[in-house]
Amino acid sequence: MERIVYDRMAAHDSTHWWYRARREILADYLRREGGLPADARILEIGCGTGHNLPMLARFGTVDAIEIDPAAAEIAGARLGKAIGSAPLPALGGVERESYDLIAVLDVVEHIEDDVAALKAMAECLKPGGRILITVPAHQWMWSAHDVVNHHHRRYSKRTLNRAIVDAGLRHNGLRWFNSLLFPAAVAARLAGRLRGKDDSDDSPPAKPLNTAFETIFGLERHLVGRIPLPPGLSIITLASKG
Repeated sequence: MERIVYDRMAAHDSTHWWYRARREILADYLRREGGLPADARILEIGCGTGHNLPMLARFGTVDAIEIDPAAAEIAGARLGKAIGSAPLPALGGVERESYDLIAVLDVVEHIEDDVAALKAMAECLKPGGRILITVPAHQWMWSAHDVVNHHHRRYSKRTLNRAIVDAGLRHNGLRWFNSLLFPAAVAARLAGRLRGKDDSDDSPPAKPLNTAFETIFGLERHLVGRIPLPPGLSIITLASKG
């Protein structure tokens, strides 16, 4: 990712509606679907500024990897210990068969060889361990946001399923989320294209709108994994060894 992405993450990951609501959606999903043991051993790969680490720590002992040094320094302060730097797809130096959960939250799309990355993650799982995966959806929504984040792709359910299966994994179902705001996001994206404005700025909107978006998106914590949602901006799943 470009430097500006990390800088915005550091500035806004505690206040932006997307970060705040998504953390609670992920926590609720893990409580219901994760099947984690007490004090699970957890690894987040691509932790950025570490904004998900306190949430993941509710479920066990957390390690983390981040290849950007400045972001890793912020994450390390949040976690209270050093952040690893082993890059995907190889994950060289990461202990194999050691983790109950590996979280890759909007990370796999950054890796050119996503299948090799998923295979390496699988090698680091304990027997019965799982990989929590979220990815951005719909290649037709490609924008400047994807460019500055150095994405290689956005996913459909079909392409994500293929990557997981080709890595020798199985999943518990591919589920849409960030669905309630999807129509508004599509309208905004199309309007921007018609005006010739493709803007990568993902700073939070004005406070009342930020609060409204957080409330709407946050409602999905009661829905994801319980009922099928219509297409959304993202896909979530838990993958495990087949």
